[in-house]
Amino acid sequence: MKKSNLWSLRLGFSGKQAAKIEKIGLEKFLKKSYDSKFDNQLPAFLQDSPKTIAEYKELRQSVKNLDPEEKNKIQKKENETTAELKKWWVAKMQSDEFPLREKMVCFWHNHFVSTSQKVKINYWIYQHNMILRENAFGNFKELTKQMVKSNAMIKYLDNVDNKKGKINENLSRELLELFTIGIGNYTEEDIKNGAKALAGLNYGDDGGIYKKNSEDNSNKTYFGRTGNWKADDLVDIIFEQKSIPYLITRKILKWFLYDNPSEESVKHYGDYFRKVNFEMKPLLTKIFTEEYAKDVSGNKIKDPLVYIFQIIDELQLKDYHEAMIVAFLKQQGMDLYNQVNVKGWDGGNSWLTSQVYLQRNNTSDLLCSGRKLSKKVLNSMTNENPKPKMELEKREVKVEFDANGNNKTIIAELSNRLLFNVNESMQKDMENLLKYDFDPKNPNANYAVVRLFNFITKLPEYQLI
Repeated sequence: MKKSNLWSLRLGFSGKQAAKIEKIGLEKFLKKSYDSKFDNQLPAFLQDSPKTIAEYKELRQSVKNLDPEEKNKIQKKENETTAELKKWWVAKMQSDEFPLREKMVCFWHNHFVSTSQKVKINYWIYQHNMILRENAFGNFKELTKQMVKSNAMIKYLDNVDNKKGKINENLSRELLELFTIGIGNYTEEDIKNGAKALAGLNYGDDGGIYKKNSEDNSNKTYFGRTGNWKADDLVDIIFEQKSIPYLITRKILKWFLYDNPSEESVKHYGDYFRKVNFEMKPLLTKIFTEEYAKDVSGNKIKDPLVYIFQIIDELQLKDYHEAMIVAFLKQQGMDLYNQVNVKGWDGGNSWLTSQVYLQRNNTSDLLCSGRKLSKKVLNSMTNENPKPKMELEKREVKVEFDANGNNKTIIAELSNRLLFNVNESMQKDMENLLKYDFDPKNPNANYAVVRLFNFITKLPEYQLI
């Protein structure tokens, strides 16, 4: 695989940016990604949603007096808004000229997990997502402070139930275990005293605020330091600990490059992260430029986002609906805004179980045959009936190839775009599909190349980047 194609997949969701990376170079591509603009205008589907605490209280009160049918209508509308929120984000991932920002938003989304199923309030989920977008390349410590005080996180980790004299430790525990320093680097006393510091942190119009009647203003000892600490103080103290850089650098390496990063790399980049005061831009630049110089392909299983976007772009599908992608992601275990638990998606081998692999192959068959992939079709793909029921509607699909080449040059062209490694057996199999007498100028040549592409997508090597 050409290096530009590999890094287009790693820094985005498909091979669309390969030519740009090749033309301007990796460092300029990164700078343009960091400087990329994004739309912060409230989406139309959220315009009528309640946004202030007073509006939420008013809505809750009004619902109490409604009959069951009217309540169901309101719930149905909320469910539809949740679906629109997923489609809105998928469209951003696919349309951005420099998709690294959205790739980072997805990384943070899986780090600071907060699900719509638990939070239930779509506007808070949107706020959470926008904080991640605005701070995607910013300072890790400042982002952590904002996340702890976001309404979505307060609701998701039950901090509304955390009050003086009646402590709930969920947010305090996950702040240490999953968000910052990891297991083994804190004590149970740190969790308890952290929970006391977070007691009374409740919902506010623009994020969490302390409620005087519920907060604990006593002195607490946290990592050996004593004071009347609050949320921001906890984060400041955590970021003074020796172990702070390594959990996040390990997760970044896993998200972008390696399913099993070496401890040496984790420490190397973690030490640098501390040196640059937890700023993301210099860390990402260092990781990507240093790893770009190495031959490091084939060390990471594609997540479902990369898998589906790459196929869509290679087949030049322009009329797909975002709902199809949302349904595919859910089927593959990557339901946006709805991770199974606070630990987030496991990644790695979980993206390639036997069932997931079968679903990927069936999806490729459908798309390469020009069939429309819909939620109905995806739902028909079960363990008992893995082959989906075909819909009648078809459209033309095309794969880009050099019409002046021959079978071997076209195989090489696709291999350079799609496969990190090609062995002798794979080469023979591809030559059996695209034979020596293949005529690329034949009107039906595209069909043969699409068949070759479909074959490639089912190879184990295609699943890796």
